[in-house]
Amino acid sequence: MSDRVLVVIGRTRHKMVVAELQEAVKRGAKFIELRLDFLAKAVDFKRLAPLKQCPWVATLRRPADGGRYSGSEQERQVILRQAIVSGVFEWVDLETDIADAIRRFGPVKRIISYHNTSETPANLEEIYARMLQQDGDVYKIAVMAQSPDDVARVVQLQRTAPKPTVAFCLGDIGLPSRYLSLKFGAPWIYAAFNKERGIAPGLPSYEEFRTTYPVYRMRPETKIYGVVGDPIGHSFSPLLHNHMYQRLGVDAFYLPFRIPRGQLAAGLRAYERIPVHGYSVTIPHKESAANIAREAEPTVQVTGSANTLLRRDDGHFIAANTDYSAALDSLKAHLAEQAKDGPVPQLSQLSFLILGAGGVARSIAFALHREGAQVTITGRTLERAQQLAEAVKCRVVDWHARHNVSFDILINCTPVGMHPNVDEAPCHFSILKPGTTVFDTIYNPETTLLIREARIRGCETITGVDMFIRQAARQIELFTGLTPDLEQMRVLMRKALSPLTRAFDDTEAPQQSPSTSASAEDD
Repeated sequence: MSDRVLVVIGRTRHKMVVAELQEAVKRGAKFIELRLDFLAKAVDFKRLAPLKQCPWVATLRRPADGGRYSGSEQERQVILRQAIVSGVFEWVDLETDIADAIRRFGPVKRIISYHNTSETPANLEEIYARMLQQDGDVYKIAVMAQSPDDVARVVQLQRTAPKPTVAFCLGDIGLPSRYLSLKFGAPWIYAAFNKERGIAPGLPSYEEFRTTYPVYRMRPETKIYGVVGDPIGHSFSPLLHNHMYQRLGVDAFYLPFRIPRGQLAAGLRAYERIPVHGYSVTIPHKESAANIAREAEPTVQVTGSANTLLRRDDGHFIAANTDYSAALDSLKAHLAEQAKDGPVPQLSQLSFLILGAGGVARSIAFALHREGAQVTITGRTLERAQQLAEAVKCRVVDWHARHNVSFDILINCTPVGMHPNVDEAPCHFSILKPGTTVFDTIYNPETTLLIREARIRGCETITGVDMFIRQAARQIELFTGLTPDLEQMRVLMRKALSPLTRAFDDTEAPQQSPSTSASAEDD
């Protein structure tokens, strides 16, 4: 792994620090930050020194800055000076308010840092300007993002930094800024060796850089794409897209952008200056995306829903709906496979019960109606289900009456049963009759409770993975002009959804050592 990744280790016991240091180097870490504020006892520099196999950063963070050190400020500064003179560390992190009080010593380089774990302050640019007057080798800004505008401000600060700077936002809204800092000149990106330690909000794990985000490929020229939604942390789109960009030889990077409900237009405006060249769109923004675009493909005009936005040269967006064709292709492929050598049933010969009335439901309902299928819609919000049924010109039933509807194919378009709520199902299992087909558009997990119970009851099943792959393949084609291999994508998704994660080089995934797992005795 590149030394552009600063791997953060923070444990309460020296024994666990030692274990993680050894394991981190074994996994390829070439640059490590030791969060000394996590240690419950006094730092034993002599015990740590023999483990050095790469450059280290010493950090002793106060609670006000997101750290855990509980001693006095005077004691903290004494320990920082001891770390500097110990000969163990190549770098030391000094907050901007104390950096002038602790002088440079020997070859130890200095990170001058500012942390704000509650907001992105209005005077951030002034704070940064003052920091630049201090004696530092690298300047670090870490502030909490409350909105995409905060992210855009910090990315702009990084972009125009006159000295080596690592500027990013904390939290899930701020996550893209951590990666974009590399694009715009940051010397490194921070990563938690053990994400379960809760070192900082939104801090990605070292393993994610092997499985999902190939940060070593990030360059100033790299094009940025992403998925926008709320929530967005569960999405497998970054893994799938980033792997396929690499296989297609495309210099592009795909990120998750969390934009809260009702803020899509403002969020996209905030990210114009990056710029983001295309978005996958998920809950709850699909209908808003259709309205925002200056230009739309016919499926968007029909459904009023878009799951793809492609940036034109003039900055405006073209909207597409790849869910529409993906759902039809999944259904037709399933019917053809079930028919084997016999006649393949036409969709117009079948009846469908659609659970849900959101963006995916809109796409599938319109697609099936155009194929001549008999469609019934039900949703947890009756008014919304009625509006969709009226637009599609199909039948609607109250959510509480859904179990009385007969169907050939049941399609779940609700998020009920999606990770982490895997013990939930959108209907009573008594309606799952042998010979019917159950199509769950959820892909994480692939085998939802609904799918599992449908198989037990003799139903045919279609999982959300097939539709997810097909819609993503079309998005990649729209973004890059290249056609990805569906089978490769299918293999990637199955590996990603299995208990073992896989790295970008497709070699055997490293196993988590027992020494690096969270334990009750550690904290």
